[in-house]
Amino acid sequence: MSTVILGGGIIGSSIAYYLSESQRAGDVHIIEPSSRLFSGASGYAAGFLAKDWFAPSLAPLGELSFNLHESLAAENGGSEKWGYMKGTALSLAPSVGSEMGLHGDDWLDAGASRSETAVGSSEPATVEVPKWLTRQKGMALERISDDDTAQVDPLRLSTFLMNSAISRGVQLHQPAKAVSLARGRDSEIITGVTILNLGTDTETTIPCTNLIVCAGPWTPQAFHDLFPSSQLDIPVSSLAGYSLVLRSPRYTPEHEQKLHGGRSHAIFAESPASSGISPEIFSRQGGEIYIAGLNNPRAELPVRAEDSLNSMQRRDLDKLREISVQLMGKLHDDAVDFNEEIAIIDDLEVIREGLCFRPISQWGTPVVSRIEDELLGKGVKTHREGGVFLASGHGPWGISLSLGTGKVIADMVRGVRPAADVSELGI
Repeated sequence: MSTVILGGGIIGSSIAYYLSESQRAGDVHIIEPSSRLFSGASGYAAGFLAKDWFAPSLAPLGELSFNLHESLAAENGGSEKWGYMKGTALSLAPSVGSEMGLHGDDWLDAGASRSETAVGSSEPATVEVPKWLTRQKGMALERISDDDTAQVDPLRLSTFLMNSAISRGVQLHQPAKAVSLARGRDSEIITGVTILNLGTDTETTIPCTNLIVCAGPWTPQAFHDLFPSSQLDIPVSSLAGYSLVLRSPRYTPEHEQKLHGGRSHAIFAESPASSGISPEIFSRQGGEIYIAGLNNPRAELPVRAEDSLNSMQRRDLDKLREISVQLMGKLHDDAVDFNEEIAIIDDLEVIREGLCFRPISQWGTPVVSRIEDELLGKGVKTHREGGVFLASGHGPWGISLSLGTGKVIADMVRGVRPAADVSELGI
C-alpha cells in the first residue's frame, strides 16, 4: 500500500513521520515543488505552541498535538535539537481592559490579538516584565497562561521530522510536481501519480493507494491539477505575514537561563499607537526574539514557496522594525518613570527578515479529513483500502497543530480510529 504526500512542509513531514513508524520502507513518497525545503511558513513561522486555545471543534486536535510536541521533545532531545521550551503567555494591553471573545481566526480580520482565542486560559495576573521588553506608557502586562504553551524553532523541528522520516525509508521527490493520475486499465481506480521532476523535466509514475494533499496555501491548485473535473471547492486561501528575528543585548542565552529559567515568553500586544497592527513577540532558544503581526492580505501567492521573499516590501519591513524598537529598544538612561514620555534607542540586531503565506480556511479551522470518492470528479475512484485525504487551512496554528494532524491523518490512512476527534473538521 503506497502513500503519496503532496507538500513537504511541516504538515507533510509530520504525516510522513507517523506513517513511517509502521509502513514499509519505500512505500511513502513526499512530492515537494520548492528546491529549498521549508521556505514557506514551516520555516518562517513563530513556532508558538498552545494546548487549549482553540474552538470546541478544534480542541481535541489541539490537545493531542500539544501533548505529542511534549513527548516528542522528551524522547528525542527536542530542547537541544529544535529549541523546545515551555513558556509563559502574556498580554500587553492598555491598562483599561478591552472586551475579549474572538474565536477561530476572527482575530486575523479584526486586527486583534491571537491571545483573544485563549479559551482555556486562567484568570489574568500581573507579572514581572521580561528584561528585553520596553516599558510602555499606559500599557499593562498580564499573564494569560503558564502551563499550556511552549515554543519551538519550526525550521529545526521540520528538519528533524523530515530527516527522521527519510531515515526510515520515506522517499522525497524534490523539486517535483504532481501532474496527473494513473488509473488501471479499463478502471476508474487510482493506481499511481505521475510527477514531473522540475530539475530534469522528466516524468515518473509512483504507485499510489492513498493520496494526501497538504500543500499549504497551494492546496486548492494541487488538488485541482489532479482532479480537474471535481466541482469541490477547497476552502483554503493564503494570508501573507511579515516577521523579523532579532537579537537584543537584554536577551542572551545567559539571560534566558539565569533570568527566565529556560522558559520562553510569548507576548501578544494590542496595536501600539498609530501602528495599525497587533504584534506578537516570542523569545526563543539561543537568544533569538521573533516578532510578527503585520499582514498583507493583498499579496499574491507566488508559484512556489521559495519565491515568497521576492514579494517583500521594504516599507512593510521598516514598519515592523519601528514597532520592534518601540517595544524592545533600549530606554534612555533618563527614563525612570513608567508613565513618562520616554526616549528609546535602537540597539536591536536583525538577523532574519521573512514573509510567508499561511493557509487559512473560510471558517477559521483547518480541514483534516478524507474526501469522499463522489467529490473527486467523474471517472475517478480510490482503492477500497485507500483514499484521498486533505490536511490544510491551519492558519497561524500550523506548527502547533502539526504533530496532531500528522498522527490523525496517519491513523486514517491505516484505517484505525484517529487519536483525536476531528469529525467537525471535514470538507
